[in-house]
Amino acid sequence: MSDISELDLQNLRHLIGGFDTTRCKMQEYAKEAEDPKVKQFFEKGARSAMENKQQLMKFLQ
Repeated sequence: MSDISELDLQNLRHLIGGFDTTRCKMQEYAKEAEDPKVKQFFEKGARSAMENKQQLMKFLQ
């Protein structure tokens, strides 16, 4: 991990946690959706949140 300030590290952790929470919620909403378009919308949101989380995780390596 490169030099990263404590504040930046805290912000990254906060953002990563937020994206993880969003992914979990979107997956649950997708499970409950009956309309295929709504289900697809939430599934896409869950994938996007996961991708964003993974991108942020790269800063911690």
